[in-house]
Amino acid sequence: MKAVVSIIMGSTSDLPVMEKAAKFLDEMEIPFEMNALSAHRTPQEVEEFAKNAEERGIKVIIAGAGMAAALPGVIAASTTLPVIGVPIKGMLDGLDAMLSIIQMPPGIPVATVGVNGAQNAGILAAEMLALSDEVLSIKMKAYKEDLKQKIVKANQDLAMVKYNFKVN
Repeated sequence: MKAVVSIIMGSTSDLPVMEKAAKFLDEMEIPFEMNALSAHRTPQEVEEFAKNAEERGIKVIIAGAGMAAALPGVIAASTTLPVIGVPIKGMLDGLDAMLSIIQMPPGIPVATVGVNGAQNAGILAAEMLALSDEVLSIKMKAYKEDLKQKIVKANQDLAMVKYNFKVN
């Protein structure tokens, strides 16, 4: 089994956030790899990773980073694969990381999810892959239907909650 998604984090201290993407990919049975690479501490390794990712069979890269958050952009600069950036909460509640990731120059896009939004990054990666994978597309449709059914059930449960002045 070869990885088709690569999850990269600037440091293993980001694992509690980034594992949410890993858990979703695992649930969808999407092969992935997970590594720590730092745009500032291991710049040559980051560039080598990005340049060789497609050749190794990677189709989507999820990159999480905090503070200056250069990692997703540095990866995007060295590959044509889609890169999904996950700003990691730290200083300024992650706003600094989010702005660093979303403010990329023209020609170097990084799709960006919300602060600590690794689960959404995993879902977005799966949706990208589902464009050319019918089995995964069916799984993703079932996942979205399950989300809908949870809200339908929650609304039914709310209807049973009684208050003196509640009218529905």
